[in-house]
Amino acid sequence: MNLPSRPAQYGLFAALLTLMLATRFHHFGDALHLPDASMAVFFLGGLYLRRHAAFVGYLLIAVAIDYTAITGRGLSFFQHYCVTPSYAFLLLAYAALWYAGRMYAPHMAARPRALLGGLGVALLAASVSFLISNGAFYWWGGRYPQPHFAEYIERVWKWGPLFVRTTLGYVAAGFLVHALIARYARPRDARPLAGA
Repeated sequence: MNLPSRPAQYGLFAALLTLMLATRFHHFGDALHLPDASMAVFFLGGLYLRRHAAFVGYLLIAVAIDYTAITGRGLSFFQHYCVTPSYAFLLLAYAALWYAGRMYAPHMAARPRALLGGLGVALLAASVSFLISNGAFYWWGGRYPQPHFAEYIERVWKWGPLFVRTTLGYVAAGFLVHALIARYARPRDARPLAGA
């Protein structure tokens, strides 16, 4: 898949940013009943935008959203339960998603096989991303006084499928939009003639 035009990239950046803003801020996401789409945003951003600067931009925006959401509740950023030394591992977790999408970009097309392949890559990347972020929080976050492997595996089975399923749901919706745009935005001369 070729890199989208500059206006299309700006539109995609804005659309993915809107999705992140609507779902990462807990009061918006809860009001709209939308789960956090951040993992999908990073995968789709890597797939369609690819630029390293866009990755850094989304990463900074994610941290700014977290900071605003936490301090807006009257807490210090570092007082929040989820903000531990392991918070830094979100860089690696989101990079796994972004660069998996970026790696798959040359194979992406509006064909069923390519879309299914993209979902497979998203499944793998979301799983790796979850293991990085959840593992870092469990082992190095300091919230579990005596961490052990059996408890960690139990937590992975409890939360992993939810995070991965949510990510795949958003990615599938993005791929549906991709397929519809590819189908209906083709130039007129590229569409098959009626009766041909």
